[in-house]
Amino acid sequence: MEPSSLDDLILVERDRPGSPVAVVTINRPKSLNSLTRPMMISLAAAFRRLDADESVAAVVLAGRGRSFCSGVDLTAAEEVFKGDVKDPAANPVAQMEMCRKPIIGAVNGFAVTGGFEIALACDVLVAGRDAKFIDTHAKFGIFPSWGLSQKLSRIIGLNRAREVSLSGMAITAEMAEKWGLVNHIVDNSEVLKKAKEIAEAIARNNQDMVLRYKSVINDGFKLDLGNALAIEKERAHSYYTNMTKEQFANMQKFIQGRSSRPSSKL
Repeated sequence: MEPSSLDDLILVERDRPGSPVAVVTINRPKSLNSLTRPMMISLAAAFRRLDADESVAAVVLAGRGRSFCSGVDLTAAEEVFKGDVKDPAANPVAQMEMCRKPIIGAVNGFAVTGGFEIALACDVLVAGRDAKFIDTHAKFGIFPSWGLSQKLSRIIGLNRAREVSLSGMAITAEMAEKWGLVNHIVDNSEVLKKAKEIAEAIARNNQDMVLRYKSVINDGFKLDLGNALAIEKERAHSYYTNMTKEQFANMQKFIQGRSSRPSSKL
C-alpha cells in the first residue's frame, strides 16, 4: 500500500529525542518517490520549518525504497506545470536553497529530472553504488525550472552537462564521483548511515559559524573570484568587529582546550 496521508508521504524524523540532525524522507516508494504538487508543497514546507528550528543543525534528505526521487509525477503533469513555477512556497528546491542548515543528500537508486535537481540543491551528496542521475527534460519536452540547466555544467563541466541533458545519458555513481558530483560512494545499505555521520560531524561544530560558512561559500560561488574574496573579507570584518570580549574569551578558552593540536585557527 502507498501511504495515503500527505504527512506519511513526506516524513520528518529524528533518530533520538534532542538529536540535532533531522531526516527528511520522500516516502512514495511504489511510485519511485515521484512528486505530486501537494508533495512538492509539503517538502518545501518541511525545509522552511527546519530552517527556522534552532534545534536542527543539519538535515539529511533521503528517499524510501529503490529510488531517491524520480521527479514530478507525470500523471499529474498539468496540475504541476500549470501552477506558478515561480511560487517559492511550492518549490522544494527554492526552499532548500534558502535553508541555512547544511543538507546532506542520501541518494539510493534513481535521481531523475526533478529528483536530480533536488539532489543538486543538497550541500553534500552520498550515493549508493547503484545510484543513477538522469535528466529527462529533453526526452519528455519539459523545460527545466529548478536549476538543472545551469547548475550541472558548473559542477561537471559544460560538455559533459550538454551530453547528459541533451541525450538523457545516465550518470552512474562512479562517474558522479569522478566528475565531482557526489562526495562519497558507499554500499547501498550504508548510504543513509554515511549521510547521518556527515550530518552529525557538522552538528558537533560551532553552529553559528557553520551557517555563516555555508552562506559565504554558496554566495561566493555565484561570483567571480575577486568579488567572492571581497565578500569573505567584508563578512569576516563584520564578524570580528561585532564580537564581544566575552566571545573572544570563549574562543580562546575553546582553543586552549584543544591543547593536543596547534593553537592557530583550529
